[in-house]
Amino acid sequence: MKVLLVEDEETIAVTLGDDLRQAGHEVLHTADGKEAVHILRNQVFDVVITDVRLPGADGLEVLKAAKEARPDTEVIVMTAYATVEDAVGAMRQGADDYIQKPFLNETVLERLGRLAKYRALLDENRKLKEALQGDAGLPGVVAQSRAMQDVVRVVRTVAPTEASVLIQGESGTGKECVARAIHLLSRRREGPFVAISCGALPETLLESELFGHERGAFTDAQRLRKGRFELAHGGTLFFDDIDDMPLSVQVKLLRVLQERQFERVGGEQTLQVDFRVVSATKVPLLQLVKQGKFREDLFYRLNVVPVNLPPLRQRDGDIPILVQHFVERVGAGRQYTVKTDVMEAMCQYPWPGNVRELENHVAQAIAMAGPARVLRKEHLLPVDKSRRAALEPAMDLISLREVLVDAEREHIKKVLAAVGGHRTKAASVLGISRKVLWEKLRDYGIE
Repeated sequence: MKVLLVEDEETIAVTLGDDLRQAGHEVLHTADGKEAVHILRNQVFDVVITDVRLPGADGLEVLKAAKEARPDTEVIVMTAYATVEDAVGAMRQGADDYIQKPFLNETVLERLGRLAKYRALLDENRKLKEALQGDAGLPGVVAQSRAMQDVVRVVRTVAPTEASVLIQGESGTGKECVARAIHLLSRRREGPFVAISCGALPETLLESELFGHERGAFTDAQRLRKGRFELAHGGTLFFDDIDDMPLSVQVKLLRVLQERQFERVGGEQTLQVDFRVVSATKVPLLQLVKQGKFREDLFYRLNVVPVNLPPLRQRDGDIPILVQHFVERVGAGRQYTVKTDVMEAMCQYPWPGNVRELENHVAQAIAMAGPARVLRKEHLLPVDKSRRAALEPAMDLISLREVLVDAEREHIKKVLAAVGGHRTKAASVLGISRKVLWEKLRDYGIE
């Protein structure tokens, strides 16, 4: 791997640099932080190893420059002042690890060795997915079943157009993943993809989120805030759970879609917008139209091209590749074993929560796997009450599900603490979307 070593202590720079080269890494060394920043603006590195205290610019500036140049660059911070605050501060800025001086060079070599194996696995996984999907697949969507191939054909046909798309499917089937694929395959791929969950916000807040507001529009409006309509200009606006959108907001949304203009809450200036609309519903909208809960004119404007996502129980053959995908993503490249009988049982389970439930169970199984890294049936599938005593004698008063939930709750708390409460970073570390993280924070009562 290509390594940039930023260290002003000559003894450390020489010995660590020599050991890294002997291990087969390409090493470039500089003792000046400012020079390191300049180098990072002109060259790409797999790993940056930097001291915190440097002449010219400190290690955090080097860290920032490395991540701006290439977000997946591994940054290891060295410091002789390794208090908890230093470590958390570096992690908040995006550092991947830190090492306290003095240290053994073998520690750094082991870290880089693990990273090389991890990146090799990621590259192999990417190539396998490309071979599996080829030109007929969808970016970000793991599927090979016949049921999903119908979805793939429709999406690839409609994506390059400007037609509005309505995605219908049960909760957890991957509607947002398909929406993102439509965006990535469209002519608007260079523009923003802006998502809003209509079911997660109360009516008054939903309107403010969509339209934005002027400063002073209401009591807490201390500054101008752009809404999702503005933020999606030139890109794609995705309405998740649009079946939960109140009728009063539906009327206002229809006007924006018809006229492509709106005013912010509390504002008088009319703003022009250009975005494509993709919506998702867990309930057939035509059914809501007949019940008077959804506007018919809005339904026909949104439902230009319908896409029906099949539930996981109808996607024969997709469960094994989805399990492997989640194991690789959640397990951070580490090898885990799923035995044949366990996989067969998973294929027979109906998965009422669909892909989201499957991903959640894989994450729980990895958390419970232990040093053996074997994913067991009782970890991957809900345990029948009649068999619980035989499987876990010590858990007759506490369900395995509750223990797993507690473990996940504590894990989320630790990740949030490590990234300073930054939800986007926390979601990335956890390998889930911001929406899923928000739902877990709500369900677990995490502030």
